Amino acid sequence: MPGLTLSNLTPPFPAGVPVHPLLIVDYELLLRRDEREINKLWLAATGLGFWYLKNHGTQQEVDRMFEWGSETFSLPLEEKLKYDIGMDGNSVGYKAKGSIATDALGTLDTVEFFTISQNDVFAYPQTIRRKYPEPVNRRMRNTLLPFAQKSKAINETFLRIFEERLGLPYGEFAKTHQEDKLCCSELRCVKTPPNQSSTGIGPHSDFGTLTIVHNRLGGLQVMPPGTDEWLYIKPLPGHAVCNIADALSLFSGGILRSSVHRVMPPPGSQSRYERYSICYFTRPNDDAILRALSDKSPLIAEAVRRAPPGQFEPGCTSSEWISRRIRNLCLKSRQGFIASQGTEKIAIGKQPQGVSPASMLRS
Repeated sequence: MPGLTLSNLTPPFPAGVPVHPLLIVDYELLLRRDEREINKLWLAATGLGFWYLKNHGTQQEVDRMFEWGSETFSLPLEEKLKYDIGMDGNSVGYKAKGSIATDALGTLDTVEFFTISQNDVFAYPQTIRRKYPEPVNRRMRNTLLPFAQKSKAINETFLRIFEERLGLPYGEFAKTHQEDKLCCSELRCVKTPPNQSSTGIGPHSDFGTLTIVHNRLGGLQVMPPGTDEWLYIKPLPGHAVCNIADALSLFSGGILRSSVHRVMPPPGSQSRYERYSICYFTRPNDDAILRALSDKSPLIAEAVRRAPPGQFEPGCTSSEWISRRIRNLCLKSRQGFIASQGTEKIAIGKQPQGVSPASMLRS
């Protein structure tokens, strides 16, 4: 039953599992500039940094993406390994299970994923980042491209709303997210094998600007800020799960929240099935400098003034930030796991002695 692409085949999410409720944002109302819906989005983005999105208009594209993921992962391992992401900080291509650490003990992950560069999708058949296996090329125009175009439009809508609420000049975020520039925006399918008992993807905050995830089974967990408790995010049919990522948190001086999350085996009877998820990551242009836009917004300037010095000035470009964190993930070690964390990594349990929050943020 690869991918469980049909919702009527999905076993129910079990009762009694600790769940974090999320606000449900209606995308159609956002497009109509409904003030109540915009307020709801802002509340979600500045609180947990996660929300459900309904009426997003991408369900057919998402279903085809699940089919693409199933086809691609069905390739022989030796064929998939031809497209391995390697150890140089690149995230585009194939990642085999057991290749990254998921905790400070160095426990290895249980998932595999295949990642496609948005630059390659939009430029196809021209190659920008790398080449891909046959199922990717065959579905590039009728599956990956329409999914990427619609997902990109959704995140651009979010960015315009956040820009206004932060008091930034019109088009400020567009300057750092130009389609004709190199960027690390990506499409990804993640596969978790059935009957697993350990972590799929370890605790982290996302690398880029905004993330959209489509799940059929449970497994995504979030750690609410100020706690050490892990709570499931329950999949809702027809709803995407969206979240703020590190770059947007940095740009906003921490006003927008990039919260820690992880992927665990599906709970209850869902654990007997393969778990697939489809992800779309919006990330800034490679040359964008990650810094709080305090010179553009009094609201951001005030947030930075109240924060510890340098907290929102990592002193690097977007591509440097992402590449460094990916290289650390690939170390398969305790130190690699700790160094790979994002803007809220201090919330991920106890850290080794001698490592300060400030030095971790710059790692």
